[in-house]
Amino acid sequence: MNKVDKLIEAATLARSRAYAPYSDFQVGAAVEAEGGDIYIGCNVESASYGLTVCAERVAIWKGISCGEKRFTSIAVVVDTEELTPPCGVCRQIIWEFCGDVPVILSNLHGKTETVQMSDLLPRAFDSKFLK
Repeated sequence: MNKVDKLIEAATLARSRAYAPYSDFQVGAAVEAEGGDIYIGCNVESASYGLTVCAERVAIWKGISCGEKRFTSIAVVVDTEELTPPCGVCRQIIWEFCGDVPVILSNLHGKTETVQMSDLLPRAFDSKFLK
């Protein structure tokens, strides 16, 4: 199984664990660390909608909490006909912690597309502006 397929499989597993009783929009994500370890995350909703956390951020934060510093790619899996990219907040977090990595978009119908993070977030804000 190649790296992309492993990430999609891990993100699909994560999606099955999503807590989305309000939107019924389940999302799974898997991020690969530089050393090859994969960290998964699912979206977790709250009745106070603003407290909901997306799958992409959960996966990245899980990797960081395990000591990872660099990530090489991320996969996002949804159950929609049209592939769904990360939201704006997640795009910023992916840029912050992963940089210009490949973002693998996939659905449960076998459709997959890989896009560069810089295409999803052109002219990104990052630490270079804070110096």
